[in-house]
Amino acid sequence: MKIGVPKEIKKFEYRVGLAPNYAADYVNAGHEVYIQSGAGQGSSFSDADYEKVGCKILPTADDIWKIAEMIVKVKEPLEPEYNLMREGQILFTYFHLAADRALTEAVLARKVIAIAYETIRDHQGKLPCLAPMSEIAGRMSIQEGAKYLEAPQGGRGILLGGVSGVLPANVLVLGGGGTVGQNAVAMAVGLHANVTAVDVNLDSLTRLEQEYRGQVHTAFSTDSAIRELIADADLVIGATLIPGAETPQLIKKDYLPLMKKGSVIVDVAIDQGGTCETSHVTYHDDPVFEVEGVIHYCVGNMPGAVPITSTAALNNSTLHYGLQIANRGYMEALKADSGLKLGLNAHLGKLTLLSVADEFGIEYTSVDTVMN
Repeated sequence: MKIGVPKEIKKFEYRVGLAPNYAADYVNAGHEVYIQSGAGQGSSFSDADYEKVGCKILPTADDIWKIAEMIVKVKEPLEPEYNLMREGQILFTYFHLAADRALTEAVLARKVIAIAYETIRDHQGKLPCLAPMSEIAGRMSIQEGAKYLEAPQGGRGILLGGVSGVLPANVLVLGGGGTVGQNAVAMAVGLHANVTAVDVNLDSLTRLEQEYRGQVHTAFSTDSAIRELIADADLVIGATLIPGAETPQLIKKDYLPLMKKGSVIVDVAIDQGGTCETSHVTYHDDPVFEVEGVIHYCVGNMPGAVPITSTAALNNSTLHYGLQIANRGYMEALKADSGLKLGLNAHLGKLTLLSVADEFGIEYTSVDTVMN
């Protein structure tokens, strides 16, 4: 199979779909791998690094999209890429269709085969290709939140962990039982903050209680609980997720006046619409905005800021599935792996993700139907 890796065009996205040592696995399996010149530069990989493992370098994105049977990316196709997509072409990347009707319509109109990292499941029902980026984003959420609590950044001027004789900051993690939330909790506890985790899953809350032996407070997620807790929070992490669907907006606009001036919301769930009603996507060069005196950090590709770490972590989780698709052909690969089958979001003009069909009122076709 001809595998194409274009350079990411999302603003301040430094990751690359395949690092050279992972691209080598495709080459060694008998596939042709085409890399757009400069695609790996943001992750510290040169064109020569790719050529050493048998990849072929092409000058433009146009060249990559024209030759590739399967495109391997990091982020969802953006508008300039819509017309580059070809009917029957496999796109293997993050899509987050529930947050983007225009992309959903483009994927259907271009009749591509959209296999999304974020909806693939493993044999335990977990999300193996989403987990590493969630882990990174969860850890970064505390790092970024701590920075924007500093007074020169517009924040309250409070140190996350406090010092002897001075109380630490209050950190509230919404969706504390998921991968983002668990990593945010771990980082916040490590910095000696006062941490409260909120979730609808009592088992997850029990695990947090047991793991941290009273260092983490837990609360069941209800509107009234969130409204009460948010008033005391210095830093709020939006870590909720419904796989493949739009994120529930737990922080209402009318909650913001209850919050402390200079407090910070880091909305990690912004890729799927955001946890806060007042959130909108921002970028690394201008990551925050203020509403009602509350700082909102809503960068849609947080792991892109640490591309050496995140490219390796992403490739670790996606390589196995990408090789299945290339080696078997996508249809046989989907039939052989029920978890990979759940990654099929759209197929030759048919939408195969029910949550997105419901969100946008678009006709739904089951994966089993398109596979027969």
